[in-house]
Amino acid sequence: MNLLDLKCEAQHGMSPLADTTRAQLLSTLPGWQVEGIELVKTFAFADYYKTMAFVNALAWIAHQEDHHPDMSVHYNRAVVRFSTHDAGGLTLNDFICAAKTEALQGRA
Repeated sequence: MNLLDLKCEAQHGMSPLADTTRAQLLSTLPGWQVEGIELVKTFAFADYYKTMAFVNALAWIAHQEDHHPDMSVHYNRAVVRFSTHDAGGLTLNDFICAAKTEALQGRA
């Protein structure tokens, strides 16, 4: 399954992924970690401009997918956290968006 080819689905009524599926999908996303019910990664940049360019590109992806991360934005890094709050955990939508976020860095 190529996560980059998928589109997020409506979140209402979704259930969190099974642990085995979650682990399999996580193995395709370098540097991402599961923290509680969130999929998390810190992206490092050379300066504020590059950080903001990344954040703005990610905002566009989130809008297109209608699935929005929580972010902490700093001078030279951004912490990205995906979770499907309506499902109470991680769903395929979180992994789709993480893959598309990773592609912004040319690593997907």
